[in-house]
This record gives sequence, structure tokens and C-alpha cells, in this order.
Amino acid sequence: MSLEQLIISAILFFLVATLYSSVGHAGASGYLAIMSFMSFSSTIIKPTSLVLNILVSLIASYKYIREKYYKWEVFWPFVITSMPFAFLGGYLNLDEKIFKLIAGIFLIISSIFLIARGYIVKNPDIIKKMPKFAALLIGAAIGFFSGIIGVGGGIFLSPILILLCWANAKEASGIAAVFILLNSITGLLGKIYAVGKIPVLLLGFSVPSVILGGIIGATLGTKVINKKIILTILSILLLLAGIKMLVSLINFV
Repeated sequence: MSLEQLIISAILFFLVATLYSSVGHAGASGYLAIMSFMSFSSTIIKPTSLVLNILVSLIASYKYIREKYYKWEVFWPFVITSMPFAFLGGYLNLDEKIFKLIAGIFLIISSIFLIARGYIVKNPDIIKKMPKFAALLIGAAIGFFSGIIGVGGGIFLSPILILLCWANAKEASGIAAVFILLNSITGLLGKIYAVGKIPVLLLGFSVPSVILGGIIGATLGTKVINKKIILTILSILLLLAGIKMLVSLINFV
């Protein structure tokens, strides 16, 4: 990997961390999108995405919990099943072609979930009782596929929480941030257990930039900002990256 690639990656990761943390996410799908555009292999994408995810979600979790945008009673049923399944997903080593197929589909679906979250109109005063069994199943499914791809899963969890009226938008962001943190940790442990190494050089350049971006974005996220614009931009990025990754499969045929 050239010095130019490392510097460009760090700059783009900073932008992703800033935008995503402002809406309660750590940016894994964004890092995945950037690395797919730069044609990185899955052995680099998964651990890099998860390490950066951990750093940004840690910052976001602190910010949202401090502002009291967090509900333990909604959070725990999702995470107790998602964590072991995220470890299992992280442990699996997929063929590069299969990884690109799953990742491409994931990015396209993620773009839909992001834009849906931005335009879901719900009365914040209407909060429904969450069925615990449904939350357990959803948590397991999100955790497993998050571990396979190398993301935290918050991009799916927060729209579900809002759409089903299990939490308001701010609470969904806080819950998603902690959910992402724990899933990313267990997913990374599974990956390290399976492979035993991480891309140290790329992370050395990227870690400072995403920490700075995470601090800036999480601070903005607890204030009043136009999140619809941010979510729209991010959804377009994910859609293009997903299409690009699926098109790249032609080279494998």
C-alpha cells in the first residue's frame, strides 16, 4: 500500500467518521464503501472497519449516554444475542467473491435503511412496548451479518427502533452507538482469533483521523443539525459503493 493511498484513506475516513457519528453511527459501512472504491481486499477491509468502528462508537456512546439519550431496557435484549453472533460472523473467512457479493448487497440495503431513517416521520411521544423475543431474534441476525461484513449493525438497528416506535430518534442514536461498540469488539475478536493479524500500517494513519472525526461528529449529533441532508449524502455514497462492488464481481467470472 502506497503512502498516497494511506493519506487519502485517512482523510476520507475522517469525513466518514464525522458524518456518521453525528447521526449516532460509527461509520463502518462508510469505511467499507471507501475501501471498496479503493479496491482493498476483504482481509484489510474487515479488521480495519471494525477497529475504526470501535474508536468512533466509543466516543459516540460517551456523548449520547452523557446527554441521557440511552435506554437500557430497550438495549439489552438486542445485544445479548448480537454479541456472540458477531463473534461467529467475524470468525468466518469467506471467499473473496462471496464477500464482495454480500458486502455489495449490504451496502445497497444500508443505503435504503439510511434514507428511510432520515425520512421516517414518527411522533416522538408515541413509544410502544418492545417484544423481548423479537428483539432477541433481530439482535442475533444483525450481529451475525455484521460480523461477516465487518460492521457494527447500528445502521439497521436505529431505523428499526424508530420505525417500530420502540425509541425516539435521539434514543435510537444512543442505543445504536453502544450496540455498535460491543458488536464491533466481539466481531474483531472473532476475526483476530481466526486470522491473528490486523493491518497495522493503515490503522496507524487512520486512527487519529477517525478519533478527531468522531469527537466532532458526536458533538454535533447531540445538538440540532439537519440530519436529513447528511443521511441523504451517506445513502448515495453507500449505494454507489455497493453497485461498484457488485460490478467488480464481473472480474471474477
